[in-house]
Amino acid sequence: MSTSPNEPTTPEGGWSEPQSSDSRTGFSRRLFVGGAAAAAASVSLLGGAALPAAAAGNPKLGRIGSVATSPELPAGFTKTFTSRFIQAGGLLQHAVIGGDGPPLLLIHGWPQNWYAWRLLMPQLAKKYTVIAVDQRGVGLTDKPQSGYDTRTLANDLIALMDALGHERFAVVGHDTGMLIGYALAADHPTRVERVGLAEIPGPLGAVPSPELFVEEPLNNKVWHIPFNRVNDPLTEQLVKGREDIFFGYEFAIQAGQKKLPDYALKYYFTLFSDPDSLRGSFGFYRAWDAMLAQNKARAQTPLPMPVLAIGGAEGWGKYVGDGMQKAAADLQTVVIPDAGHWVAEQAPQALLEALGAFLAPYHAAAQARR
Repeated sequence: MSTSPNEPTTPEGGWSEPQSSDSRTGFSRRLFVGGAAAAAASVSLLGGAALPAAAAGNPKLGRIGSVATSPELPAGFTKTFTSRFIQAGGLLQHAVIGGDGPPLLLIHGWPQNWYAWRLLMPQLAKKYTVIAVDQRGVGLTDKPQSGYDTRTLANDLIALMDALGHERFAVVGHDTGMLIGYALAADHPTRVERVGLAEIPGPLGAVPSPELFVEEPLNNKVWHIPFNRVNDPLTEQLVKGREDIFFGYEFAIQAGQKKLPDYALKYYFTLFSDPDSLRGSFGFYRAWDAMLAQNKARAQTPLPMPVLAIGGAEGWGKYVGDGMQKAAADLQTVVIPDAGHWVAEQAPQALLEALGAFLAPYHAAAQARR
């Protein structure tokens, strides 16, 4: 895939300016709810049958964050991928699904949603059934008040894959998705065949955490963690109405030399301007203590499946692989050149090549089983 994130080819998808919550409740004919496998989980296709009680009138449908409302998608994206809402694990979960082949679950980081993977998804869909999910509290997935520890977040995704009919699958996770992906592989090793983990220097709690007082360049990259962890409405009060400043700094300081395009930044700012989305985005960090304790226990058993540790050369680089040395029994590492923290959006072609080589045995084994 040769498309640069700054120069998309024949973009698809729509865009709407931020709207009031009352105006975001309309339905889109291009949105799908459920699918063949998910029908068994009481999810039906929008337009063909009546919406299930869990989704009928749901204000998530038609809002910013679906395929239909996402800007500058690669050419042909909407011919392959649809937004689907699946009732699983006690949540109505949103995932963008398409392609053919063995299942590949993509878990985004903070402050992003499924859209972070958009530049990789068309190429991956040629060999895999791609499932790019919005994790609990983010995007169009439900945003309960609790359940943001990595064990629960991993169980959410196990329930999702159960509902879709996928017993075994491969996983790629970035940032918070890296920590969720690690938990998923550690807690459910018989379900995960291979896992790629990007841009966190090891599963925190299983490896030493940074000190409180660190040098300024590192502090600028990690200061948001203690800020986001504050379990008080203060964080939302400080960020609300200043999403472009708060999240804009985060995207810039983690990017290195290649900044994300304005359309993508605007999309993310709008996505997290919803009060529930803002609160949900902090939920992961407010469960930090639970994650540290869980990872300390997980660290007693290295991951048994093949693991690919992925760093951006201008992000965490080789430290991602270094941090996984004791956490994985079968470890491969790669550092993506000309990329900071946002590897899937800054260097999609290089990341595709790395994932292609890593996932090839998984694809070959699936084809042989067929």
